[in-house]
Amino acid sequence: MDKSDPVAVVETAMIAVRRRQTRRTIAAEAGGPDPVQEVLDALEAAGPDPIGVNGVAAALGVDQPRASKLVAAAVSAGLVRREADQADGRRTNLVLTADGRRQLEWVHDYRRDRFAAAMDDWTDAERQTFADLLARFVTALDR
Repeated sequence: MDKSDPVAVVETAMIAVRRRQTRRTIAAEAGGPDPVQEVLDALEAAGPDPIGVNGVAAALGVDQPRASKLVAAAVSAGLVRREADQADGRRTNLVLTADGRRQLEWVHDYRRDRFAAAMDDWTDAERQTFADLLARFVTALDR
């Protein structure tokens, strides 16, 4: 790798991040149910918009049968419940339970603690610059 090429450096760093995510390192260290956590993250990302199994499949980039299994595991764990869609009785929406919200909060705290530890020796300005640039980079990837 040519360390003088910032794009090559970013590529190498992103490969390392992807490998960590593929191994679900943080989720495993947190002791959380990693595939179920992905369902919780997808529901949270949907915000107030209703989301069903197909929405989870789209958010996770998996097929509907896989999403259905993940959702079933989240329901069995008591972290998600199914609700009839009041606007369309044929649809079922997924809703976080109180336990699901607590699990999300706990995982957010854990992740943030890990990220803060990784940036422990950074200045406030470096942290802010990194946050701004990373958010800008991720937004640009979606274009």
